[in-house]
Amino acid sequence: MADACAKDTAGKIGAKVDETVIAPRGARRYRAAVFQAYVLLASVGFVGLAVAAHFVPYFPIDLLVTRAVQSNHGPELETLMRGLSWIGWNPQAFLLVAMVLAALLLAGLRWEAIAAAFAAFGTVVGSLVKLLVYRPRPSTDLVHVFSSLSAYSFPSGHVLLATCFYGFVAFLIYTLLKQAWYRVLGLTLMALIVLLMGPSRIYLGQHWFSDVMGAYVLGSLWLALSIRFYRWGKRRFFLDQPAAAEPVTDSPR
Repeated sequence: MADACAKDTAGKIGAKVDETVIAPRGARRYRAAVFQAYVLLASVGFVGLAVAAHFVPYFPIDLLVTRAVQSNHGPELETLMRGLSWIGWNPQAFLLVAMVLAALLLAGLRWEAIAAAFAAFGTVVGSLVKLLVYRPRPSTDLVHVFSSLSAYSFPSGHVLLATCFYGFVAFLIYTLLKQAWYRVLGLTLMALIVLLMGPSRIYLGQHWFSDVMGAYVLGSLWLALSIRFYRWGKRRFFLDQPAAAEPVTDSPR
């Protein structure tokens, strides 16, 4: 009798978990369709943009956007733009990634650390794309370049790192932390890094607008793949690790 009661209670708890965690079938199908459509359109758009960037050093909109962004002056703005770009350069970029991975491992979140490392690997993919596209950086005769760089321009490695890695960190914060001020603070910080990294690269004259947009598109695709990779492994190998959901208890009778 006790075993039957225990099974009945477990079944009720499981049902509650299913009701609160799993969306209705129709909603899941709709989300899957939207996701698949985005992946298809983003992939086609990125390939088309990469091919165009291979043959065209810059587009008219690139020059227009760069001059518009650089028309804003001020020591505070320049400090912000330089600071954002600074965190994307090595060795600090590598150290920041390593620190996040170490923190996840120390917290016992082994699969999260593995998935975050996979997300950061997107920058390696971006480096390979750079070699294929072979696009030059903005030149000083067209825009103001704060410091000249010799590496290729498309896509922006800074933006790719921000979108892939810090975007995945934002996903982990949203997934693993309970609703609290530090959760909101973490999400806000990650969002600012992702959203402002692109303008900082344009402001410093080290990337064109199309370089930045290409990185955002490729980064979003790699981020989506990283999240899929994380969820695939989480269900199979690391079910005992912490999750965001509150423990379910029976309501008082």
